[in-house]
Amino acid sequence: MTEQKRDFPEFYITSPQPCPYLPGRRERKVFTHLHEGKPPAVIDHLLRTGFRRSQNIAYTPYCDGCNACVSVRVLADQFVASRSMRRTLERNHDIIARRLPPEPSEEQYSLFRDYVDLRHSEGGMTDMSLLDYKMMVRDSLVDTEVTEYRRRLPGGLSSEFRKWPLVGVCLTDRLSDGLSLVYSFYDPAEAERSLGTHIIVEQIEHARKLGLPFAYLGYWIKGSRKMTYKTRFQPQEHLTQAGWIRVST
Repeated sequence: MTEQKRDFPEFYITSPQPCPYLPGRRERKVFTHLHEGKPPAVIDHLLRTGFRRSQNIAYTPYCDGCNACVSVRVLADQFVASRSMRRTLERNHDIIARRLPPEPSEEQYSLFRDYVDLRHSEGGMTDMSLLDYKMMVRDSLVDTEVTEYRRRLPGGLSSEFRKWPLVGVCLTDRLSDGLSLVYSFYDPAEAERSLGTHIIVEQIEHARKLGLPFAYLGYWIKGSRKMTYKTRFQPQEHLTQAGWIRVST
């Protein structure tokens, strides 16, 4: 067997399952296992061309007669926060972000459970145990980091960061041309803060500071209210059969 064939990913297809986003439809996925035998350049290419990572599996939708899932990336170096986004950043002036190695904690998991139970009680993550959460964070062959968002206490010192209330977490992969937001969650009791928006804007700005042109937001699904928010972050590109195309939605 040639070196090229050994490096080439082996792909598999899942059996049809009910679509969690569009009622009455069924979804299938193409997936491949990520392991140390795969060159980093191959993994990076997959994650830049429509595949998403879940632990050490890369997957993409492969649904019969449906192409509603569209990969979206924001042009970080051209992004301009809208007026409402700027108000959100001002409202959250006391929220401090810190990049950390992908080491999970029980505090993160507690916040994750609050978020999933209230916001996504019918999703596929409702049964995740603490061990499952630890695997989601730790199992990665790419450059992955956890960003913790904590509410600074009055008069608090930066050295006391871990003592401040945890209000949000974002698991992020660093690719060769951008940041890929794998999963984020936040305190559902702080709805007035629009923490979901705050986290995405902060990650886009972080990509810009790193000199990376893109922030990958995963899939946008036309007709799914859960995904509508992704179109707010402009300018952005959608992945089509002709490649990445700049769109305005």
